Amino acid sequence: EGDADPLYRACFEECQRTGTLKEDSIKHCVVPTDDQPADKAWYAHEPLYLQWKEWNCNSECRYHCMMEREQEREELGLGPVKYHGKWPLKRASVFQEPLSAALSALTLLVQFNGWLSFFLLLSYKLPLRPETHATYYEYTGLWHINALLAMNSWFWCAIYHSCDTAWTEKLYLSSAAAFLGYSLILAILRTSNLRDEASRVMVAAPILAFVTTHILYLNFYELDKGIPNS
Repeated sequence: EGDADPLYRACFEECQRTGTLKEDSIKHCVVPTDDQPADKAWYAHEPLYLQWKEWNCNSECRYHCMMEREQEREELGLGPVKYHGKWPLKRASVFQEPLSAALSALTLLVQFNGWLSFFLLLSYKLPLRPETHATYYEYTGLWHINALLAMNSWFWCAIYHSCDTAWTEKLYLSSAAAFLGYSLILAILRTSNLRDEASRVMVAAPILAFVTTHILYLNFYELDKGIPNS
């Protein structure tokens, strides 16, 4: 892989250490000068802010060093290689993958329109139970949750394809895993026509446990999407 290239690694380490790459300055790699912090804002030393800066610095350094190495490889007549399991993609303005981001945003809009239509149908066109004012359809709440998880998943998908960083990738994969896991639960409940709470819990509990474990694994152990490196 390209990230094993000594020249790439040297470029990345230099970028992290100095916050510069040749004549360019990396925005998120702010290096203190004269033993004074470069950013004196009150939040500059908060752990979450520092971690966010580190993630963005790493992402920017990876991208610029990758582009630099690919340009050098092209001049030598060599083909592109993967970096950290991904093919090199040149940004369009600030967007990492503009077409994928646009399609994800369009899908999000379609999901929202579908959920809104479902909500309006239930609220204003179908009769409600006189004693509770709830819908007669017993899967209403489950479909609302499914719609919210779907919109959340496509939202982070659009963000991830716009800006590929460690934290956007984790949020994208975590939200996708949550949506897929819940969709499986809903499919089983609806296909089996399970209406009582005990049966629903028996079906949902093991799947929720597996999905939760998988999300924790992706976030805190190894971010492995199962994509081969070659």
